[in-house]
Amino acid sequence: MTSPINRQIRLVRRPKGMPDESCFQMTEEAIPEPREEEVLVRTLYLSVDPYMRGRMNEGKSYVPPFPLDEVIVGGVVGEVVRSRHPDFAKGDFVVGQLGWQDYSVAPGKHLTKIDPDLAPITTALGILGMPGLTAYFGMVDIGKPRPGETVVVSGAAGAVGSAAGQIAKLHGCRVVGIAGSEEKTRYITEELGFDAAINYKTVPDMKKALSEACPKGVDIYFDNVGGDITDAVLTRINYQSRIVLCGQIALYNLEKPDVGPRNFTRLLINSATMKGFIVSDYADRFPEGMKRLAEWVSQGKLKYRETIIEGLENTPRAFLGLFRGENIGKQLVKVADPQG
Repeated sequence: MTSPINRQIRLVRRPKGMPDESCFQMTEEAIPEPREEEVLVRTLYLSVDPYMRGRMNEGKSYVPPFPLDEVIVGGVVGEVVRSRHPDFAKGDFVVGQLGWQDYSVAPGKHLTKIDPDLAPITTALGILGMPGLTAYFGMVDIGKPRPGETVVVSGAAGAVGSAAGQIAKLHGCRVVGIAGSEEKTRYITEELGFDAAINYKTVPDMKKALSEACPKGVDIYFDNVGGDITDAVLTRINYQSRIVLCGQIALYNLEKPDVGPRNFTRLLINSATMKGFIVSDYADRFPEGMKRLAEWVSQGKLKYRETIIEGLENTPRAFLGLFRGENIGKQLVKVADPQG
């Protein structure tokens, strides 16, 4: 039997600097009923992602801020409990932008079915979902990797960075990853096939480490972090290099605006390109990206890892752990097992 209670996690305070658990509150309500063309979904896994930090602030961005005292919304894989939409039946697995809660009601047009026989359902939130597509379009469309080029990826052990580096390897590049622990640097070199790795927390001189790891300079920089690491990489860029601005996690919790822009002279003298993007820019090409990613995963050419914390009540802790570098690969929260 299903529980009569729907636990929910709401944003109750806008953070200044690094958020803490006082920004969140768990509440309980009755399980909602679907209306015509809607589906009731029971949450199995939910995604926590760095971009959500920006939505906790007031102010204009590429997505609206989370409203205070409302349930936080993000990527969710769930199981259909009740359907009033012709395309969905009880027991179907679906993915969509739903709430941090046990049960969500959503219009069927906002949900996508998942085939559990193709890949584990969790991949719809990771390598075969938004992070994988972000890595694919950022690297292929903006990075434009060519055989023999040198690629540097920051945040290289995360969901996006680990995929971006492997995609560059599939295009014949030399790939150097920057990560924040020895476990992570071993993971990206020994399991994912990166050619070299730099632990930014222990290396005494980032510019020297980059010079040693990239003796021919840097042709593509896939930037997930910003800040001092990006400053150091820009000193090594080559003529007509491409800088892919994917994330700036080092800056998300600053209480005052960062200094900069910095090092733009390096872009000028090297005729380099720096381009920011949001994965939704490529919505009309998602089928292309999904096809390539699924092929590489099925062929064993694209590997992934998931860090899973159990319990809806632990979602804020999982989210905050992103900024402490606690995850390797995709950070997920397991809320429930399928009922079958």
